[in-house]
Amino acid sequence: MNVSYGLENIWLWFTALLEKLFGWFGLPYIFAYTIEKIIFAAALLAFISISVLFLIWMERKVSAHIQSRLGPMHVGGWHGWAQTIADMVKLLFKEDIIPAKADKWVHRIAPIVVFVPSLMAFLVIPFEKNLIGQDLNVGILLIFAFSSLAVLAIIMGGWASNNKYTLIGGIRSAAQMVSYEIPLVLSVLSVVMMVGSLKLNDIVEAQSRVWFVFSQPLAFMLYIIAGTAEVNRTPFDLPEAESEIVSGYNTEYSGLKYGFFMLSEFTNMLIVSLVAATVFMGGWLGPKWLPLPGIIWLLLKTYLIVFVLMWVRWTFPRLRVDRLMDFGWKILIPLAFINIFITGLFMVIFK
Repeated sequence: MNVSYGLENIWLWFTALLEKLFGWFGLPYIFAYTIEKIIFAAALLAFISISVLFLIWMERKVSAHIQSRLGPMHVGGWHGWAQTIADMVKLLFKEDIIPAKADKWVHRIAPIVVFVPSLMAFLVIPFEKNLIGQDLNVGILLIFAFSSLAVLAIIMGGWASNNKYTLIGGIRSAAQMVSYEIPLVLSVLSVVMMVGSLKLNDIVEAQSRVWFVFSQPLAFMLYIIAGTAEVNRTPFDLPEAESEIVSGYNTEYSGLKYGFFMLSEFTNMLIVSLVAATVFMGGWLGPKWLPLPGIIWLLLKTYLIVFVLMWVRWTFPRLRVDRLMDFGWKILIPLAFINIFITGLFMVIFK
């Protein structure tokens, strides 16, 4: 087990100092606890913002090299590292247009509703053993609960625009996300059965000898496929198909509100990769012979999965909508149940 905790020691020292400081002033512990969580949330928001900017740049470079291009090369100097920042500034100054007959209140809050659940899911992911927003005993269940709220936001965005194309796009997106949430949860259930806990730190520590990607390879594959569909990426990107005349549920969105939809897409991809690295690849654990901080190991594994998702996006064509639904219900879900049955059988036989 890796015992080299980088930011963890700094965070534990800071929280202990904060609690002593409030204790000297005679204030109850809840004040120090509240300040700790606010600081952690602010740091988490900064991490997400920087990560999304990097992921957009990374996606451009990966797609460019797969297509024998160079991608961004000029803005900011080295390989166009500031191109995403320039695009973000441009997006902030774009005009915010709301259709005349749209439901304006719902139209405005839909982009926020789609992003906030993505942010909340980060609170239970252990970046190191004690570097976590809240180490809940139902952590993995809470992540899936928050992710399911994105379906509501997509329907809100499609319905509030008062456009039949966005409404159809929203319903189609909701059908896809609801369908692929089932194999996504079932794929993790076999790991939960082996560990006997929904707590993410317990799942990580159970992989101190062997990662679950080796003992549960089918579950890992099912999770990656269903997770790709859940975050609406090729070959499952029907909710927002760039080659179509319209852009699905977010056709009528512009400016900052459109930016929130894009921010949530890349944030969700980061969450799917973080959960995969935590549940199947040992999370913050690393080999004993290379004592790097746990957060470094987690991010290395996460960005490896992100690269695979980008590789898949720019390699495979888009599925037809009926085949996409058939694939989820007729192939992924039965395979997930078969994997659960085999896992339970092995647990009974080999204790």
